[in-house]
Parts: sequence; structure tokens; C-alpha cells
Amino acid sequence: MGLPPYLRIASELRARIASGELRAGQRVPSTRGITEEWGVALATATKALAVLRQEGLVRAVPGVGTVVGGATVVPGPPRRGRRRETRELSRELVVRTAIALADAGGSGALSMRAVAAELGVSTVVLYRHVSAKEELVALVVDAVFGEVRLPVCGPDGRRARLEASARAQWALYRRHPWLAKSVSTMRLSSSPNAMRLLEWTVAPAVECGLGTAVTLAAFVRGIAVDLEDPVDERLGLGPHALLEFGLARLLDGLAPRTPERRPPGEGRR
Repeated sequence: MGLPPYLRIASELRARIASGELRAGQRVPSTRGITEEWGVALATATKALAVLRQEGLVRAVPGVGTVVGGATVVPGPPRRGRRRETRELSRELVVRTAIALADAGGSGALSMRAVAAELGVSTVVLYRHVSAKEELVALVVDAVFGEVRLPVCGPDGRRARLEASARAQWALYRRHPWLAKSVSTMRLSSSPNAMRLLEWTVAPAVECGLGTAVTLAAFVRGIAVDLEDPVDERLGLGPHALLEFGLARLLDGLAPRTPERRPPGEGRR
């Protein structure tokens, strides 16, 4: 019996590193790049990169992606085996590192131990900046939702704004496929940046309640859960197809409860 697909992919990437095709500090294929090149599921790609990361051949760099390990990689482990001093750490660095690890390795890579190892510190030191994994996840989720850039003046009309919000959330989940599994829709209220998005969705000019925004967010997140472990799309039921079909039906159903704002004086006699 041959090697499992993830080990075969790890072996081929390991050979590229050994041959110099992939040099220190150079980006390696992302999980999505691996799925396209080898035709495997996202979970398989994640496991392949996890193997290389455990071997110390690659590492996740905040804002960059997964790169080949080496002296040119930043941030890297302290020289001569000494751990990074506490004063060099910050909560922002911890959060950025956690996001990079999750982007590279999926939701399973989002742990205090993994972040501590990536930063070259002990978990005890990390706990001085983040009290627990729950807080780490909350900080990461809020930081990621902070990536959404909302226009000051939203689209005119209820349906257009709801659709714009749904697509902004969908784009966020596509950039970070692990996110949907790491956040509960009902806990979005603990994220200031997520609440900013929900409040924008139901701005006064749209005349719909916060429940509408939460329902929309729940729908988008429910579809996005499959982004990390793609489903079989032979029946045309991939996540994107489901989103497009379901979003149109959801907005149709919400229409009677969230009527368009009438211009001043319209309908009066």
C-alpha cells in the first residue's frame, strides 16, 4: 500500500526544499494551492503542511503565509536555543501569529501550545499575554472581522445592503476557511468588529431589526463551515452554489418583514 496522500505531498514538498527549489524564507504552496496542484481535499493539504511544520521545515509567518524555515524567516526562534524574552512579545503579535497558524493549518492549529511553539516561548509566558484559549479565539475572531472594510454610505435599499453584508462575510470566510468553525453566530456580540458589521447591516435607513442581521450571519456561517473541508460537488451542491441559491431565497423570505423605506410623504394623503 502506498503512502497516504498527505504524506506523499509532504514528501514531494520536502524534496523541493532539499533540492533548493524552495529556499529559506520563500513561500510554500498554501492549502488551497495544494488542493489545486494535487487534487486533494483541504483537510489533506492541511495535514501535509502540518507534517512539514512539525519537522521544522516550514513555519507560518503573520501577514505572509507559510514559508520555508531558515535564518531569513521572521519571526523565528531565538538564536542558540534561547527562548524569546517576554518583553519582545505583545498581544498583537500573539494574535497575528495565531491567525497565520490557522490560515496555514486550519482550525485545529489554533491552540495556545502551537502559538507558543511558533513564537519560541513557553505556554507559561504566553499566558501572561492571553489568559486562555477562549480569549485567544475571541481576539483572533475580532481581529479577522476587523479586516472587513465597510463603506460609509451603504447601498440604497434593504435588499442591496443585506446582500452586500452577506457577500462581505462570505469573502472573509473564504480568506480564512477555519473561521466558521471557530466562532459561534450567537457569540458574535462579544466581538466589537463583528457587531460593527451587524449594525451596519441593519442601519436605520434599512428599517430592519438586529435579528435580521443575525439570521443572515447564521446562514452565511452555516454554509462557510464546509469551506475548510469541502463537500463533494458532483451534485452541484458546493458551498458557493449553496450560498448563491440560499441567499436569494433568504432575501426573498425576509422581504415581507423588512420593507423598503418609503420616500418622505409617500403614501400619505
